[in-house]
Amino acid sequence: MAKQIIHTDAAPAPIGPYSQATVANGMVFTAGQVGLDTAGTMADGIDGQTRQALINIKAVLEAAGSSMENVLKMTVYLQHMNDFSAMNKVYAEFFTDDPPARSAFQVAKLPADAMVEIEAVAVVGQA
Repeated sequence: MAKQIIHTDAAPAPIGPYSQATVANGMVFTAGQVGLDTAGTMADGIDGQTRQALINIKAVLEAAGSSMENVLKMTVYLQHMNDFSAMNKVYAEFFTDDPPARSAFQVAKLPADAMVEIEAVAVVGQA
């Protein structure tokens, strides 16, 4: 099994010793993405941060030769579970048909004081 490291300038650079994504055996595993843009500016509110995190995931998946349509599983980490409905509203904009499996958790704290962090597992290939 050869592991491929994915990097794109269309998503924020990692803020630690990790890759934006890895690919192996036809699968893409993204790092968690928060609501930072490529300039390092955090989006406002749960809506903005969710949207930016998903835009970042889309960019990383495309750099890996995949797409949002090929996402099998997503994990959402929320600073406050009270933001679940607002996050869902934005999330639904990205997955209008046949959404992937998903889990969502409230966590004590996220990097960069983010309100949401999202990661994805997808298959390689364009849908």
